[in-house]
Amino acid sequence: MVPTVPIARTRLTDLAEQAGVSTATVSRVLNGKHGVSAQARQAVLAALDVLGYERPEKLRTRSAGLVGLVVPELSNPVFPAFAQVIETMLTERGYTPLLCTQSPGGTTEDQYVEMLLEHNVDGIVFVSGLHADTTTNMSRYHRLRSRGMPIVLINGHADEVDAPSVSTDDSAALDLAFRHLVSLGHRSIGLAIGPERFVPSARKRTEFAINLERHLGVTDADPHIVTTLFTVEGGQAAALDLLDGGHTAIICGSDLMALGAIRAARSRGLTVPGDLSVVGFDDSPLIAFTDPPLTTVRQPVLSMGHAAVSALVAEITGTPASRTELKFHPELIVRDSTGAAPALTSVAVTPEAPAVP
Repeated sequence: MVPTVPIARTRLTDLAEQAGVSTATVSRVLNGKHGVSAQARQAVLAALDVLGYERPEKLRTRSAGLVGLVVPELSNPVFPAFAQVIETMLTERGYTPLLCTQSPGGTTEDQYVEMLLEHNVDGIVFVSGLHADTTTNMSRYHRLRSRGMPIVLINGHADEVDAPSVSTDDSAALDLAFRHLVSLGHRSIGLAIGPERFVPSARKRTEFAINLERHLGVTDADPHIVTTLFTVEGGQAAALDLLDGGHTAIICGSDLMALGAIRAARSRGLTVPGDLSVVGFDDSPLIAFTDPPLTTVRQPVLSMGHAAVSALVAEITGTPASRTELKFHPELIVRDSTGAAPALTSVAVTPEAPAVP
C-alpha cells in the first residue's frame, strides 16, 4: 500500500504567496474545510491554476450550467482580456464558459450560436459581435430572445435588441484623447478609425468632429478622418495619409492601429513623439512595454466584464436586468507616445495668412 504523501510545505507557501493569504487558509481550502471567505477560496483556486497544480478532486465542483462567450478574434489583445475576465467571473458563479472565437474564413457567429444551442447553454455573451454593425440583420438576436435565451451585448448597443448592453463610453474616450493633445499644443489632429457602420466607430467620429470645431474651429472633419481596418496595417496606412495632410497628432481606434501609426512615422524618418504624437484605444496587455510606451485610453474591462456577467446571471435566474445601455467611463493613460507639438503646425487648421502685396 502506497502511503499518502502530505502536502509539501513549500507548495503551501508558494500558494499562499501567490494568493495573498496565509498558509493556514490555503490548507483549509485544499482540505475542503469551512471558515474561508469566497474571495479567499477563489484566490487559492486561481493560485493553483497559475502555478500549474492540479486541483484536488474535492474542489472540482459541479457546473451550474454552460454559458457561451462569442468574441470576434484573438489577434487583438483586448478581446482575450475581455474573455479572461468574463470566464473568470462566470466560473466564480459556478458556470462553465464555452469560448467561441472567430477568424477570417472560419466559423461564423451564427454557426457558433447554433453549436451553443445544441449544447443547451443557459446564456450567451457577445463581445463586439454583429450587434455592433448597424447594417446587420438583428433578427438573429430576436430569434434567440423569442426562445427565451438570455444574452448580453458588449460594445455595440442595439436599441431594437431586447437584451442588457454594456459599453465603453466612446464619446468620452475620444474627448479625453483630443483634450490631451490640444493641451500639448497640437492644432492638426487626425483620426484613424474603423468603418462608420460599427457603433463604437460612429460614436468616436461624431465626438471627433465636435472636438475639432470646439477646440480648433474646424467645421469640416472629413479631411482629418481616415477610415481603415482595426489592425497594425490599417493604422499604418491611415497614418501615412494623415501625415501627408500635415497632421502632428493621430488618435487611433485601437492600440494595434496606434502601433501601425508609429511604424508609419518611422518609415518616414520621423520620431514619436518628437514629430508625431499617437494615442491608442483599449490599453491592451503589454502596451505599456512598446517602444515608445503607448499613450492610450483604457477600456474598463474588469468593470464591464463584471457588469455583463451580473446581468446575464440575473437573466438566467429569472430577474430581468435593465435594458438601458450601461456606459463605463474610460481612463486616459499618458505614456511616452505623446508630447508637445512641433513648432510648425499644419496649414489645414491654421487661419490663412493675408496675401502680401
